[in-house]
Amino acid sequence: YSDALRLICALERKCNMEIKITLGDITKVPADAIVNAANPTLLGGGGVDGAIHAAAGPELLAECRTLGGCDTGDAKITKAYRLPAQYVIHTPGPVWRDGDDCEEELLADCYKSCLKLAAEHGCRHVTFPSISTGLFRFPLSKAAPIAVRTIKEFCKNKDIFDCIEFVCFDEKTKKAYETALED
Repeated sequence: YSDALRLICALERKCNMEIKITLGDITKVPADAIVNAANPTLLGGGGVDGAIHAAAGPELLAECRTLGGCDTGDAKITKAYRLPAQYVIHTPGPVWRDGDDCEEELLADCYKSCLKLAAEHGCRHVTFPSISTGLFRFPLSKAAPIAVRTIKEFCKNKDIFDCIEFVCFDEKTKKAYETALED
């Protein structure tokens, strides 16, 4: 009886992860890890990448210089420095090229790579921006469902995270992720 009860409790814990969708500035949201929608050099850029580098301070750029860049769909982790987190997980998302260049698979790989690193480093609360939907022009209507589905599949039947949070910079993005979460 006690083994069955332990199994039921374990299964209940595995289902307690919360997926939150908020509107705001990802550089101000406390979390164990903040995901950076980076470019392959990891040396800063525009959009979320530039904001994270600016908020973290010059130490982040100095550490990123030691990493040798990162392939699209992969991820690398650094300290967070002045950000309200322990880590920054950098992932270069795919540039949208009309869907003919494995963009959807590469975007899913970004989320999987980030989640894997977060789990390896004991992160329980991870914040994500909308990867590739800004400067890289990935259609938001395609990106949001890929993100939500990939996170749900990765975390299914596992007690890894307490909260995965999408921090959206505008109402349109927030609505797209809310719709994807409802489906």
